[in-house]
Amino acid sequence: MRRDIPPLAEVRRITEKKRDAWWTVLLVDPVATPLVRLTAKYTRITPNQITWGAFLLGLVSAAFFAFGDWRWLIAGAFVYHLSFILDCMDGKVARLTGQGSVFGAWLDFVFDRIRVAVCGVALMAGQYDRTGETIYIWLAAAVVFLDTLRYINGLEIFKIRHTMRKQIKARVRAARRAENSAELAFMEDLLRNNPEADIEQDIRQAATAAATMTATPAGVAEVTDLAPVTAAETAQAQTQAHAQTHVQTHVQAEAEVEAGSEAEAGAEAQRKAPARVIDLHQEFRHRFPVYLRARSFFLRHRIRTHLVSGIEFQMGVFILGPLFDSVIKATIVSGALLLVFELAIIYKLLLSTRDFTRTIDSFEREEVATAA
Repeated sequence: MRRDIPPLAEVRRITEKKRDAWWTVLLVDPVATPLVRLTAKYTRITPNQITWGAFLLGLVSAAFFAFGDWRWLIAGAFVYHLSFILDCMDGKVARLTGQGSVFGAWLDFVFDRIRVAVCGVALMAGQYDRTGETIYIWLAAAVVFLDTLRYINGLEIFKIRHTMRKQIKARVRAARRAENSAELAFMEDLLRNNPEADIEQDIRQAATAAATMTATPAGVAEVTDLAPVTAAETAQAQTQAHAQTHVQTHVQAEAEVEAGSEAEAGAEAQRKAPARVIDLHQEFRHRFPVYLRARSFFLRHRIRTHLVSGIEFQMGVFILGPLFDSVIKATIVSGALLLVFELAIIYKLLLSTRDFTRTIDSFEREEVATAA
């Protein structure tokens, strides 16, 4: 029985992430998304069944790696990529058909970790058996360690960021209850939801405005100053102001719907203050102004700025290394790049916690001023 599945363009919109690894965007989604549509339309295969298929293919690639010969390495690399395509399909099918589950997410995560560990040990064992070089033993341990580190670090950073946002939102809700304060938005979300913004044009306009203006423009989001204002920061402020306009419009519309035909509702909505934008990455952007331009460019192509994540690390070790019969070099380079980007994320988190502390302090100062 055929399901009523939308056209491919709509399937892409529903199933593909707004941000993803460049390997997935360029080399997996063009194949996986059409297959997802066909799978959902003509079969009753569930996301969990696809997860099992990806895991079993991963074990097959591990068996090929264990033989050690270059021809088997090529076969293993090919099967591993097929396994990864299936691994990307399970979540897409779940989003398209509404069959996603908490257990399915857990199953996918655990199978991914097992697949990487088994393939890493099998690949290095096959090379050790072929060459007798003990470096492959250390590389097997390194692959398992780095993959585990990457996902543990990612989960912990997500928890910390979630906690910071939760505390800030709690402060704003408390202030709103006391003073009917403005809505809240996070700069990171505004930039993510508006990747088409012309950052270069904003910066040029900001540079022109900075030469003629001596006061802060009205409507710019309220953010703690960390350093003298640069053109890039002024452009960022303009982006915040534009985003605030959209948020304010949305808030006004909701107020009008709730009030129905009452005239007071429209007037009250117009009197609402613009959304307050909290930028927990302001210090990072101030130190690395080129990041904003690069991030906007990558977002326009759905690519996240974390260019070497766990996915690229796996592809370097299990695809590029075997294909070019250069397992040692590919593993070392992939591991080093993964560590560099993980350290960059940790450094970014450190600066973000400083912005968080300053934001909380600003709330406390406002509360003291209000009480006085």
